[in-house]
Amino acid sequence: MKRFRNILHVIEPSVSQEAGLARAVSLAENSQAMLTLIDVIPEEPLDLSLALRGPSPVAFRESVMAERRSRVESLIAPHADRVDHHIEVLTGIRFIEVIRAVLRGDHDLVIKTAENPEWSRLLFGSDDMHLMRKCPCPVWLMKPEETPNYRRIVAAVDVDVHRDVPNKQVLNDRILDLAASLALSDFAELHLVHAWDAPEAGFVGIWANDPDTTERHIVEMEQSRHQVGMDRLTYRLRERIGSDAYGYLSPRVHLPMGVARKQIPKMVEKLRADLVVMGTVARTGISGFIIGNTAEAVLHQLQCSVLALKPPGFVTPVTLT
Repeated sequence: MKRFRNILHVIEPSVSQEAGLARAVSLAENSQAMLTLIDVIPEEPLDLSLALRGPSPVAFRESVMAERRSRVESLIAPHADRVDHHIEVLTGIRFIEVIRAVLRGDHDLVIKTAENPEWSRLLFGSDDMHLMRKCPCPVWLMKPEETPNYRRIVAAVDVDVHRDVPNKQVLNDRILDLAASLALSDFAELHLVHAWDAPEAGFVGIWANDPDTTERHIVEMEQSRHQVGMDRLTYRLRERIGSDAYGYLSPRVHLPMGVARKQIPKMVEKLRADLVVMGTVARTGISGFIIGNTAEAVLHQLQCSVLALKPPGFVTPVTLT
C-alpha cells in the first residue's frame, strides 16, 4: 500500500466532516502517518473595527479561535487514540493558508471534504479548485457523503503514443500506483481509463480514393498504438506491485474513442465510480493558471470524489511570505 508520512486534513465548515475525517484517520492509521487537522478562519469575521462596543479585537479573535479549536478537538476525539495528530487554527484565505501549511510541514497529502456549494450542481467550490491548481502535493477531495470503502476506482491516464514525454510517464505511473494501492486496501475494482482520438481520420475524404476503408484503417492503427501504450503502463504496474497483487486486482482497461474532456466523465458515470485518480498538467506563461484545460474540464463534470496529482517538477505559485 502507498504510504503517506504526513497527512493534512482541511476542515470545511460548510458541510459534514465525519465521513471525510474517518477516511483520513483510517489512511493515517494504516500508513502510520502524522495527521494534522487545519481550520482556517477568514479575516473578515474577526474584524471588530466597526463595533461600537464589545470585546477588544484581540480578545474577540482569541475567543473565536479557541471556539474553533474546541470544535476541531470534538471532531477528532472519537479517533484520538488511533493516530498521532495535532491541530492548527489559522486566519486568512483558506486555500493560501492550507498551501503554506503544506510547505511548512512538508505534507505529502491534503484531504478535504468538497465544498459542494448549494448554488451549483458542481461538486467542487472555488477553494477546492484553487487547491487542485496550486497545491504542490496530491489533493484528495471527498464527497460529503463519503462511503467507508470504495467499490470502483478509476485511474485516468494520458498516454502519448507519438512522442516520449518522461514527466507524463512518471505521472501516469504515480496515478496507477496510488489507485492500485487504494483499490487493494478497499477491495475495490480498479478501472484504467485512457481516451484517445484520431482527428485526421475525418479528413480522408479530401484525398483518399476509398474514404471509408482508409478512415477505418487509420482508426484501427491509432487504437492499436494506444492499446500498446496502455499495455506498457500495465506491465510496469505489474512489475512494481507484484504479480499476485496485480492478479488480484485484474485492472480493467477502457479505451473510449473521443476527446478526453467528454469521454472520461462519461466513462466515470457509466462505471459509477466512487473515486477518480487523475493528474493535472502545468501550463506556463499564464500566472495562476496551472491546471491543464482538459483536467479542469473533466473536474467540472465529475460528481464523485477526486484524488489529483501534480506532474513532476511542479512548483506552487504560493509562497510562505
